[in-house]
Amino acid sequence: MSFSLPKARAAATALGMIGAMSASIGTAMAASDTLKPVDLGALADRAGDQTISVTVALKLSNLAGAEALMNRLATPGDALYQKFLTPAQVQAQFGPAEADVDKVSANLRAAGLTVERTGSTTLSATGSLATMERVFQTSLHQYLAASAGNTQSYTYRAPLTKPVVPAEIAPVVQAVVGFSTQPVFHSHLLQAPTTLGGEPIQRKKGGAPTTGNAPGLLTVTDFAALYDVQPLYEQGVSGGGQTLAIVTLAAFTPSDAFTYWKSLNLKVDPNRLTVDNIDGGPGAPSDASGSSETTLDVEQSGGIAPGAKIIVYQAPNTNQGFLDAFAAAIQSNRADSISTSWGEFEFFDNLANSPVTDPFSGETVSALQATHQLLVEAALQGQSVFAAAGDCGAYDVFDEVPAGFTTPLSVDYPGSDTAITSAGGTTLPGTQVFTIPTGTISIDVPTERVWGWDYLEPLCTALGLDPIACGIFPAGGGGGVSVFFGIPLYQVGIAGTQLSQPGQALIDQSVTPAQTIFNLPAHFPGRNVPDVSFNADPETGYIIDYTSDVNGFTTLTFIGGTSFVAPQLNGVTALLNQNAGHRLGLLNLPLYTLSRVGLATQGPVPVLNNIAAGDNWFYSGRKGYSPAAGLGTLNVANLARVTR
Repeated sequence: MSFSLPKARAAATALGMIGAMSASIGTAMAASDTLKPVDLGALADRAGDQTISVTVALKLSNLAGAEALMNRLATPGDALYQKFLTPAQVQAQFGPAEADVDKVSANLRAAGLTVERTGSTTLSATGSLATMERVFQTSLHQYLAASAGNTQSYTYRAPLTKPVVPAEIAPVVQAVVGFSTQPVFHSHLLQAPTTLGGEPIQRKKGGAPTTGNAPGLLTVTDFAALYDVQPLYEQGVSGGGQTLAIVTLAAFTPSDAFTYWKSLNLKVDPNRLTVDNIDGGPGAPSDASGSSETTLDVEQSGGIAPGAKIIVYQAPNTNQGFLDAFAAAIQSNRADSISTSWGEFEFFDNLANSPVTDPFSGETVSALQATHQLLVEAALQGQSVFAAAGDCGAYDVFDEVPAGFTTPLSVDYPGSDTAITSAGGTTLPGTQVFTIPTGTISIDVPTERVWGWDYLEPLCTALGLDPIACGIFPAGGGGGVSVFFGIPLYQVGIAGTQLSQPGQALIDQSVTPAQTIFNLPAHFPGRNVPDVSFNADPETGYIIDYTSDVNGFTTLTFIGGTSFVAPQLNGVTALLNQNAGHRLGLLNLPLYTLSRVGLATQGPVPVLNNIAAGDNWFYSGRKGYSPAAGLGTLNVANLARVTR
């Protein structure tokens, strides 16, 4: 790429240290091109009767009541607006009955397991492999995921059949996770390609927003100029007194974040960062495990709110790790806002366990529901939570299934949860200039639009390639309709929301006859995502200061993905909270309320900028809400004026 870093950044980059990596690097993320795992046989035969731990998530006593209160606490004008609860109050009103907790604990102990209460709704059960298999009526095998491309091989355990919760305690148990240690989540980070269909591509400086740096080299200071954050800084609002949390599944190098902030002359507390390893942590930083994801999450959120403290909850890339990390971040109640940029196609969690020779790895739908309960608890406590909507446009499943599978319209979890704010993506306006073997092509983006790389089709056409062969399909901001969560109260009656589309099925066409894995519900009145968006297109994207376990310290350029938007919203919320003097809780209710009464994009202080152009390969932008860019992008200073 032909751009060079600004001088101030080049000098700061030299401060980066190339650290030695531990041999115990994090497990590689699963990918669609990961080869089919090989069953190595019974785990006991290969590893002996080892000790393992699972997380037992208990049901809230009144989930419907908790969700109803969640809505009231976040609805402007309600008598209970922002009268948030403490964790003890949440437990007293909605937590599992102590008698049920005791019953579950006693049952599992009597079966030979050691049980420890780890949270208001979670228990840790530990025992020998043989005992676990007997209690939960399953058999654990060891599997090998062979190396593919730059991804190293790894082994993991998983059950052959769906574990069965003992009948005596099943009515109060929501999920038991931890039998499988297979990595199941993906980060939502993407770098602009250097080739299209195998042909080299170079970028030249074209028209760009006048925020200081060129597209592809943007920083948090550019973000502040783009989305009107600067007025808050001028008023002394920097996130002081706030704590934000990152829930992640890969470790990172903390010095990278400090190098990034120092390069931008941001004044930060050298002791602002705390790392909390959950379930033993994810291993040492590595490219394959997604450490660049955690790095950008910290750099972006902490750069937008330089006065805030940061807690990084980092866990192994498993269903258990993800659930336990959220439980730690929420039930400790230390953080005022939380974000994650990891996710998976929501329907994978809707599959009962089947032999892991299938291409799916979710444990059961109960794991998803257990996470939802935690997010409802967060909203009751006033914690604002954000998740990336995904980077495969309207087809979230695209990068999670092997070749030969259909890619139905689909959305990403946890972004599709009704108790979270889903972060979508846009492309900034300007002229993009590309050099390819057949010549130079200029593409004009006249206004900020939904991020969908179909606008790059002229490049592919010039190369004689269709979008799939070219490699641009279906890159774009995640968006669509959930087929698990019904439409939430805050979206009812909002113009532009849609039902799920008919004719959507996940089919394995690589076998004869083709095998239908499942049909997604048609015309389902589901939760629409995303809620709001910011720039996420790598072509108009950002830099990351990052220590690679392969290449050492470097400044990555032309990085994007909705991975940026979730931590940006996290940092913005720290500013909003400080400005208001208190937590704001689930932001969806006030944002949709403003849209409902017509004040979101009109009046003296419009808080949203409509994204009416572009599409994410299926859903198009429009004035008002769309399952492409949500309600639009935020005008942060104006939002601060109406959320005091």
